[in-house]
Amino acid sequence: MNDAPANGHAYLDFNSPLSDTKAYDLINSLAPLRDATVVDYGCGWAELLLRAVEHEAGAIGLGVDSDDYAIDRGNANIEARGLGERVRLDRADVTTWETPPADVVISIGASHAWGGTRRTLEAMHARLKPGGRLLLGDGFWESEPNARTLEVFAPDEFGTLDELVDLAMACGYRLLNLATATLDEWDSFESRWCAGRERWLLENPDHPEAAEARKIVDDHRDLWLKGYRGSMGFAYLTLARR
Repeated sequence: MNDAPANGHAYLDFNSPLSDTKAYDLINSLAPLRDATVVDYGCGWAELLLRAVEHEAGAIGLGVDSDDYAIDRGNANIEARGLGERVRLDRADVTTWETPPADVVISIGASHAWGGTRRTLEAMHARLKPGGRLLLGDGFWESEPNARTLEVFAPDEFGTLDELVDLAMACGYRLLNLATATLDEWDSFESRWCAGRERWLLENPDHPEAAEARKIVDDHRDLWLKGYRGSMGFAYLTLARR
């Protein structure tokens, strides 16, 4: 890698704190997937979507994201895994991209695009068939955020876990499954995020963009270890649309 890394995704399997085992547990929670259309809003490189489609031979996947790097990576994975006839990724704004209501919808870490969790839940409700399943991945406060965390996140940006579930129920869903990221999953996610730039810096210590890359990763690591580690949680809610 000769150019400064564009982001910290190179060593990540998923762009959220998620292990392989939990990923398959979440996919199973979305059953039935036979002949289902699965749409991932804010899919990134769509690893979870690809695994869901691979899990059930009759499933079809659609993903949308505005990140060029992520879509390129996802399309390369689709080709390498022979899924070109069953999965399509579009580069677009998730809030304006349109497709018919789906059997299953995924929205993980994308609530910022809609302007918050409530608006995301409302938007996904309109994009699901009655009885369809939504996999929502969103943050919550496990404990009171400290001053370092509040330099970046507003105290009301997230609620508690029970408040997140109550909000989903109030927006027209029933809870089918609840899972939360473990501290090990968080540490793996954050370490891998940092590793892309750290490894590049080892190979390119005198690059003109080295100082900028070093600052980005140092700031991120400090926010993680001195800020939200242990106080910010991440929940995966499998919801049925009423």
